Amino acid sequence: MVLIAAAVCTKAGKTIVSRQFVEMTKARIEGLLAAFPKLMTAGKQHTFVETDSVRYVYQPLEKLYMLLITTKASNILEDLETLRLFSKVIPEYCRSLEEKEIIENAFDLIFAFDEIVALGYRESVNLAQIKTFVEMDSHEEKVYQAVRQTQEREAKQKSRERAKELQRQRMEQKKMGGSGRPYGGGSSEGFGSSSSGGGISNHTSISAPSIGIGEIKPAAPVAKPAAPRNALKLGGKNRDADTFVDQLKSEGEKVVANPTPAAASSAAKAKPISDVKMDEVHLRMEDKIVVRIGRDGGLQGFELSGLLTLRISDEKYGRIKVQLQNQDQRGIQLQTHPNVDKELFKSKCQIGLKNPAKPFPMNTDVGVLKWRYQTQDDSAIPLTINCWPSENAEGGCDVNIEYELEHTRLELQDVCITIPMPMGITPSIAECDGEYNHDSRKNVLQWNLPVIDASSKQGSMEFTVPNSIPGDFFPLDVSFSSKIPYADLRALKVQLVDDESDVKYSAETLFYPDKYEIV
Repeated sequence: MVLIAAAVCTKAGKTIVSRQFVEMTKARIEGLLAAFPKLMTAGKQHTFVETDSVRYVYQPLEKLYMLLITTKASNILEDLETLRLFSKVIPEYCRSLEEKEIIENAFDLIFAFDEIVALGYRESVNLAQIKTFVEMDSHEEKVYQAVRQTQEREAKQKSRERAKELQRQRMEQKKMGGSGRPYGGGSSEGFGSSSSGGGISNHTSISAPSIGIGEIKPAAPVAKPAAPRNALKLGGKNRDADTFVDQLKSEGEKVVANPTPAAASSAAKAKPISDVKMDEVHLRMEDKIVVRIGRDGGLQGFELSGLLTLRISDEKYGRIKVQLQNQDQRGIQLQTHPNVDKELFKSKCQIGLKNPAKPFPMNTDVGVLKWRYQTQDDSAIPLTINCWPSENAEGGCDVNIEYELEHTRLELQDVCITIPMPMGITPSIAECDGEYNHDSRKNVLQWNLPVIDASSKQGSMEFTVPNSIPGDFFPLDVSFSSKIPYADLRALKVQLVDDESDVKYSAETLFYPDKYEIV
């Protein structure tokens, strides 16, 4: 098929958004769009109308039309399937099917249209792939951002330590009476000397050409130079706020930083929030998976990524080592932080610094170990979903869905299986394990299960949807959270480096899907 253009227009014929896919003049496209409302026959319902040169394939969307302009030689069945995909895209980016909402999200719709059709020909994509391509979500970018944030926090901590050191030097100079030394005198190191570190200029070499040699006095104005005062104001108000935040965190309060708008918009799903009370030494293990399963069975893609972070809020526990236990037999790739002793980890499965005399950073989440696992083996799937839609005699579909927990050592909480629904149609539920909710605005059916574990590892749901076809119910999306990690990796104990005495610590585990689809 050759698709000339796709447009969203009002029933009065006003074009809201239009995207052409072949070389054609603007006047020609405007003429084709203007001719469409004149071809509509009042009182009759159609899916397409034709002229001598083109075919208009359309679908009503409340007060609007989703319109495709194709050549007359195109396959009408393929045209209708493409039209159905275009119609599904619009509610994904618009909260309501109104002209104002379409205009506000015009660019997002155009980007999505370009993923469906390229150079006039339909691309082999589904709704889930379109959303992924438009989001341009990148795991590598997230890892880079996490590493960059860690580096920024470490640099910030170093700047605070440097500021304290400079203030100590200044106090010592005042005690020794060295803060008001003559111009050009001595090379003692202070805030004004060139050895004070980067970012602080040398203000002690001020010259006074108008004053004679014999008139030089102890130079009282230099007793309180501007440079030290400025040096003590590293960060200004932000430094005070950060100190206050660190104090709250050290007292056990949970302080959540405001995410940037870019980070908030790129996050596809909300990360589960832990309620673990943090001790002076806190371990956090985070597992997340990306799973893609075919609707007829078979694993199309599986990726696990994990990170172990260490947070210490008391200086006396700065020099520690963490004993881990790795019972995973699937060949998960483990990688330690460059500052962690790799030989110690390989021989004893312990996390410790290369330089045992150096402490871990204080009051910051330090990533010490990460792991990754990719496979095409079906046995890696933690939760299988079997969706079986069958066409019935009334022109609709009878849909049976069942789930089964394959890894019974896991306990999945707050499980939500989201099933797409045809626009404007309400399903009739015959039976359901758990609870369900039909969101008519998003055109989805949500199947909610509070817990899936070894004692409730199977369940099913059955419903009927009129005026539908089997392809309407894909892709399915699955979300859950778990306090049991996917990787069979856990911390056994934390010890001091000096005497290997045990240290009390708190630990939390978060396992959740970044994306879990049945396509």
